[in-house]
Amino acid sequence: MSIFIIRGPEASGALIRTAEPLPALVLKTLVHRAVDAGTSVAIRACGSEQELLDALRVADHARGEVTLLDPGACAHSMRLQRLLPHLHNAYVEVHDDGAVAEPWLPDGIGQRLGIAAGYGAQSYVLALDIALDHLGLAERAERVHVGT
Repeated sequence: MSIFIIRGPEASGALIRTAEPLPALVLKTLVHRAVDAGTSVAIRACGSEQELLDALRVADHARGEVTLLDPGACAHSMRLQRLLPHLHNAYVEVHDDGAVAEPWLPDGIGQRLGIAAGYGAQSYVLALDIALDHLGLAERAERVHVGT
């Protein structure tokens, strides 16, 4: 099993800008929580709407998985909105700019499990919790490791 983190571009048009990488500590935390739960994480930061659509299609070939989707500047993309209902994988919509009102995808598009909207890493941790709960792996991720 894998959980896919797919991040859309932060800007579109002439100002296309790939999403900033997740901070190393956040990435490490997400990966360790997923591994503890018995799954893995694959991450893709996209620099364009087409890259985002292609990444979602690739992730969809692994059925039964969950995608943490930060649509970025593509939230209003009609192509994205037309694709989501055809995907088999459920997704958690992620918005990590708590201080900025980011556009959200319209309600009722595809198999959205929830929306994780917070500030930075908080959003991804919340989204991962939603995904693990959906996969029935939440309890495994809560294990406490005691030194041996």
